[in-house]
Amino acid sequence: MDSGEADLILFTAGMAFLSALLITPPGLLIAWLLARREWRGKSLVETLVSLPLVLPPVATGLILLKLFSRLGWLGSFLDRFGIQVIFTWKAVVAAMAVMSFPLLVRSARTAFEAVDPRLEGVARSLGASPLRTFLAVTLPLSKRGVAAGMVLAFARALGEFGATILVAGNIPGRTTTLPVQIFQFIELGRDADAGRLMLCSITLSFAVLWLSGWIGKIPGSVGKGRP
Repeated sequence: MDSGEADLILFTAGMAFLSALLITPPGLLIAWLLARREWRGKSLVETLVSLPLVLPPVATGLILLKLFSRLGWLGSFLDRFGIQVIFTWKAVVAAMAVMSFPLLVRSARTAFEAVDPRLEGVARSLGASPLRTFLAVTLPLSKRGVAAGMVLAFARALGEFGATILVAGNIPGRTTTLPVQIFQFIELGRDADAGRLMLCSITLSFAVLWLSGWIGKIPGSVGKGRP
């Protein structure tokens, strides 16, 4: 592996890590609301959150392209502050974040639902606010599931291609990610180079998925009905 390929892998991993960090606060909030609250429009939010899982990634990328272009409502707003997203590293992060968001929400929601609501009720009866209860009770008891979800979201971001190529393009040294480079090598007939990067991608993804599964199986979680 040469230095260029190493930089490519580091760039892809860095963008995936950043996207996982950015989606964690809103992901945990939505997961908690879905797990602990009943409200009008809940089914609609559940559907919207899961939509990137079933939409073609290219369709998701097209939506992002429309939103963040200078003619889009979000892109035109950011342009007022001199912020450009399309065909920059920010677009890479945005595409990865949107595609991995459902996996984080699903994992976190399952983890929150496994926490005995009576423990949260005890904290609130002692005067703890909802936020304090979440930080002191719910999150610590569900941290393994949440951590596994974050790792899973990171893994999904590592392999993101369809939305990324559309909204970020393929600019060497600026927006090219590992999956995009593999695709480019295949188009150019450089099968050996594509195979080498594919092996790196498989190894990295396997390690991250194994880590996610290992975190989820660590004993010590407190679930419903446990003291």
